[in-house]
Amino acid sequence: MTGMQDVSRLAAWLAGTDIGLLELRTPQGTLRLGRKGGDVVELPKEEEEEEIELLSIRAPSLGVFLHGHPMAAVPLARIGARVAAGQAVGLLKIGPLLLPVTAPQAGIVDGIRAADGVAVGYGSPLIDLHPF
Repeated sequence: MTGMQDVSRLAAWLAGTDIGLLELRTPQGTLRLGRKGGDVVELPKEEEEEEIELLSIRAPSLGVFLHGHPMAAVPLARIGARVAAGQAVGLLKIGPLLLPVTAPQAGIVDGIRAADGVAVGYGSPLIDLHPF
């Protein structure tokens, strides 16, 4: 966001939709817009909201990180997807072998840090997980 003019434009756009709450998170902070009585207003950040640290899923070995199986068209995990503990979120190709990269705990995929098909080293961050 660059200023109040941008917030006003977002509020005007939001007023023309049926969206009840819009929350934008940036490195500079969080902007929450919601409906109060028919008007769109900026909402304060919830005080009881606790900032949860992201969990970085790291490469268990060196290899080539794959977002999904080479024979499948869809990735194993997408940003915003819920994953269970132990669920495969990617694959690590070591020669002809494909090893699953699994989520250590349940959460929501917040970001994918390694591109598909890129060589990674042991401990390289692959996926950011927002734990439950």
